Amino acid sequence: MTNDIILEAKALTRRFGGLVAVNNVSFPVKKHEIFGLIGPNGAGKTTLFNLITGLIPPSSGQLTFDHQEISQLRPHQIAALGIARTFQNIRLFGELSALENVIIARHLHIHSNIFTGVIGVPPASTEERKSQQKALELLELVGLQQRAEEKAKNFAYGDQRRLEIARALALEPQILLLDEPAAGMNPSEKQKLSEFIRNLRDRFDLTIILIEHHVPLVMGLCDRIAVLDFGQLIALGEPAVVKNNPAVIEAYLGND
Repeated sequence: MTNDIILEAKALTRRFGGLVAVNNVSFPVKKHEIFGLIGPNGAGKTTLFNLITGLIPPSSGQLTFDHQEISQLRPHQIAALGIARTFQNIRLFGELSALENVIIARHLHIHSNIFTGVIGVPPASTEERKSQQKALELLELVGLQQRAEEKAKNFAYGDQRRLEIARALALEPQILLLDEPAAGMNPSEKQKLSEFIRNLRDRFDLTIILIEHHVPLVMGLCDRIAVLDFGQLIALGEPAVVKNNPAVIEAYLGND
C-alpha cells in the first residue's frame, strides 16, 4: 500500500441471506481526492457506505483506513478515527435547532468529564464555548448562520442537506462520505454544489467519497469513479475512461 492511499477495500463482501449486496469489491481511495461511486439503483452503493462507516459489518473481506483495519469497528469508533457521512434520507434532530444539531456532533472533541460539566467549572465552560463557536463557523460555511436558532424540521430540503453537511464536518473528519448530495436540486444548485464540494476538499484537506445519480455532476467533479452493478465493481478509473467503458454504458449510462 502506497502512502497516498487513505482508504482501501479488499475483496469486500456483504450478504443478506441469499442476496449478495456487495460482492468481492476492491478499490483504493487516495488522500485529497474526490471519489465518485455510481451505478443503477440496487447496485450496492449505500451498502458500501454502511460498511465503510460501520453500520453493518462485512461478511468477508477487509477495509483499512490510514493503514488501520476497521472492518469490525463500531460506528462511533470509525467516526472518532475520522470518517463522517451524510445520508440519502436526511437524519437530523428535527426538534432541535440548527446550532444544536451541529453541536451534538462535536461531542467527540469535548474532553471534560461529566462532573466538571455538571458543576460548570471552567474547563467544561471553555470547551462548550469553543464548541458553540465552531458550530457557528460551520453554519456560516454552509450559509445557515442567520438561522442557527431555528428548528431543523422547519428547513427546506436543500437547507437540511447543507445542515447535515455542517454536522458531518463538526466531527473534523479526514474522509467525508456524501450520499446523493444533489438529490432534489435544480441545475444551478447542482453547479453551486460542485463548487462547494471542491472548496470543502481544499479548505479542510478532505478526502471526499460521494454517491450521486447525476452523471454530469460526477463526471465533472470527481478525480476517479468506481461503478457498481449488482454488487460488483465493473469499472474504476478517471471519468473519461469510465464514461467510455462498454460495461458501464450497458449497465448504467446507456439507460439515461
